[in-house]
Amino acid sequence: MTETTDVRRSVPRTDDLLREPRLASAAERLGREMVRAAIMAAQDRARRGEIAPEEVSDAVVAVLPSRATSLRPVLNATGVLVHTNLGRAPLSPAARAAVAAVTGSTDVEFDLATGRRASRGHGVRRALAAAVPAAGDVHVVNNNAAALALAATALASDREIVVSRGELVEIGDGFRLPDLLESTGARLREVGTTNRTSLEDYRAAIGPQTGFLLKVHPSNFRVEGFTRDVAVAELATLGPPVVADIGSGLLRPDALLPDEPDAASALAAGAALVTASGDKLLGGPQAGLLLGRADVVQRLRRHPLARALRVDKLTLAALEATLVGPEPPVRAALHADVAGLERRARAIHAVLVRAGVAAAVEGDRAVIGGGGAPGVELESRTIRLAAHLAEPLRLGDPAVVGRVERGALVLDLRSLPPEDDEALVAAILTVAG
Repeated sequence: MTETTDVRRSVPRTDDLLREPRLASAAERLGREMVRAAIMAAQDRARRGEIAPEEVSDAVVAVLPSRATSLRPVLNATGVLVHTNLGRAPLSPAARAAVAAVTGSTDVEFDLATGRRASRGHGVRRALAAAVPAAGDVHVVNNNAAALALAATALASDREIVVSRGELVEIGDGFRLPDLLESTGARLREVGTTNRTSLEDYRAAIGPQTGFLLKVHPSNFRVEGFTRDVAVAELATLGPPVVADIGSGLLRPDALLPDEPDAASALAAGAALVTASGDKLLGGPQAGLLLGRADVVQRLRRHPLARALRVDKLTLAALEATLVGPEPPVRAALHADVAGLERRARAIHAVLVRAGVAAAVEGDRAVIGGGGAPGVELESRTIRLAAHLAEPLRLGDPAVVGRVERGALVLDLRSLPPEDDEALVAAILTVAG
């Protein structure tokens, strides 16, 4: 009993531990309650004899996270440029700086010149309109599904949306486009078949209850063989407004992606409204882009649902910086020079081999991902390591995620920004000993 009492008396007090420089700094970074909880857990371990009283402070430091969020930074070496599970598009340095600049109070709805309230997001709208001059007006909501839901609610509630059966897609995690559209109060008028739909199919379905014609790009799969679909330009000749969901957020044509629809071309072809994602091929934050005729966009912007779908100041800042700033990482990865990837791979390989890590450089194919440009593959270069390194690399900080195939861990450099090469090497050397 005396020995147990002595041990308990020798366990450092909570207040004393909170004043210890390392833990005081952690409390400022993580919050006092998180540090206090870790202290109490370590004190209990000391009272049970699992650690010595003088080890309590070190035990607390060991279990505290490096940041006040459970989300961790990841080095994306999967070869998927827009990886949905890894947060889709990584932001450019300019976008990250823009987010940091507005984390405090900012003039998101305030005119500093007049001292009066101002419209929200005018900078983003100006940048988006400049990027797609064919748009009469633009608006931004929190993702592409929200953009389509707003369009259906404002233009077709209690009315019909005419859409091809072959374009009633599932958009990820079990969410299906027809369910989303019908939840707005719109009725779907399906035309054609899974693989073939004609202009006459749409024409026959149009009536007094038609809200709009919907053209959906099946961006996460391809149908090949005996197929037929109807282009936006043809649909625009039928009378009702055409809403084109291009999905992946390509604003202008890209020679590397000839089959991927873009906003400028869809509007030029006669679409009244185009919806797209901000965090895919555009390379920005999660956002839903609405571009189209001024009267249509104004109708959507003033609809009551628009308030529930609006974006915050952080998204506005990141999106504007993506539109007006330097090339974002997704675009850079898409157009990366293979010779440059080879040089990066050889440089990384040389460092690893000098450190005694078994590694090899191989060619491989990367993909766009994120529901964009299905079937498109891009030549790439990879570092192959022992498969047993996959788990410890995933558990590191930053985490490194690649793919395990043919008994090896494959780290694809096309999806990894060049500025992350040094961090990748450091992570590998750490786990490889």
